[in-house]
Amino acid sequence: MKMHVLHTAKDFEHYTNNQKNVDGLKLILNKTKKAFPNANITLKNELILEPKNNLYFILTGVQNELEFKCKLIAWMSRPISKGLNEYWSLKMLNSFNEVLGTNLTKSDMRKLYTNFGEDTNRTLSMQFVESGFDLSLLK
Repeated sequence: MKMHVLHTAKDFEHYTNNQKNVDGLKLILNKTKKAFPNANITLKNELILEPKNNLYFILTGVQNELEFKCKLIAWMSRPISKGLNEYWSLKMLNSFNEVLGTNLTKSDMRKLYTNFGEDTNRTLSMQFVESGFDLSLLK
């Protein structure tokens, strides 16, 4: 099942009524679709990024691009840094970097997992994203 990208503000009503947030979500979902070609959104609102490795997160509660990026970091940092074999780790890291416009390494992803893994520190995660992914903010 291929990911269908939502194209109208009405499609995003369950996320937000703010047009700027809607536009940001559309943009980041389109980037995600290009970077993760096997991605899809299930009826349970799960964004499955790579079905073969069961890499996914729930979109419920994501209201804007910033929250999407924080969730992507929270749920992809562990598998990329230590949960996948080398082939899949590199492939997912490249896709991750493509979505966020970053050039993070596997070592950087371990730092992200330590600080934000499984969404343990959303405040710092938001600061990190808003800083343009400044790694000096991390331990």
